[in-house]
Amino acid sequence: MQEPQGSSDPRRYLDPKVLARLSRLDLKARLVVEGFISGLHQSPYHGLSIEFAEHREYVPGDDIRHIDWKVFGRSDRFYIKQYEEETNLKAFILLDASESMLYPEAPRSAGGTKPGANQAPKGQTADRRISKFEYATYIAASLSYLILRQQDAVGMAIFDSEVRSYLPPSSNPSYLQNLLAAIEKTELQEKTRVGNILHEFADRIQKKGLIIVISDLFDGVDQIKRGLKHLRYKGHEILVIHVLDREELTFPFQRMTLFEGLEGLEDLLADPRALRKGYVEEMNTYLEEVGRTCRDQRVDYVQLDTEEKLHVALSAYLAKRAGNQKV
Repeated sequence: MQEPQGSSDPRRYLDPKVLARLSRLDLKARLVVEGFISGLHQSPYHGLSIEFAEHREYVPGDDIRHIDWKVFGRSDRFYIKQYEEETNLKAFILLDASESMLYPEAPRSAGGTKPGANQAPKGQTADRRISKFEYATYIAASLSYLILRQQDAVGMAIFDSEVRSYLPPSSNPSYLQNLLAAIEKTELQEKTRVGNILHEFADRIQKKGLIIVISDLFDGVDQIKRGLKHLRYKGHEILVIHVLDREELTFPFQRMTLFEGLEGLEDLLADPRALRKGYVEEMNTYLEEVGRTCRDQRVDYVQLDTEEKLHVALSAYLAKRAGNQKV
């Protein structure tokens, strides 16, 4: 994924390929959301919109202004018009900024001795690898752009073991610059506590909304499950975007390797060939548990690795989501 020159420019998080594909898609909430602001989403409130929903038979106490006289003329019975209010969605993006999201910190070495080695061997070119956090920020920026474009409100929390930056939801298109500026000044140096953050937001957010979690989910599955369950209990819709590096999934290392510990873990010098089978089995078990947890809680779960083309992977998911909507 190419970025414009000038790494301090917040606009670098907006990949034109991503935005071009996403601009044709609507991120509509499948669950009923609250509110009365004009937007794209259905509401349980009736009689406050010009969008007709259905008829029901008149009962004493109903406002006679909503009687459909044309139906009365045909049936000689009183029926009331009911309407669907088109409401504004409030989305909250929870962006993981823990130290593990730095991986890999440096270019890939064609023959180096550790993941993310700083130098390629003489005469060889190191391919730039995008970190999990940078990939996650492209996702956050692209979804923020899309949500604001469809006149909905989006806010953001950047977290590790606690919330480091919080911007409440806004539907003002210019708010995107505030979100990108908050991302730009983020420093990654602490452990993550995804489960605790989910609990915090379940208590913080009073009205139903869409919670988008973008993280490598390096926390206990039980803690994550309890946090998701708390959010679902409060009526929120949840999308979990699980960001991982391809090396974390495949463990491709061949030579004696120094694995650098993150989030307080110690460095480990080991022969990866002796570890690969056990590592891959543990990783697959972990991914199955995370996926099952999300399914059990009726949470949308998307696993992405940083070598996937984001404009393809993300737009494919949103297209599938639109096709499966139940409103």
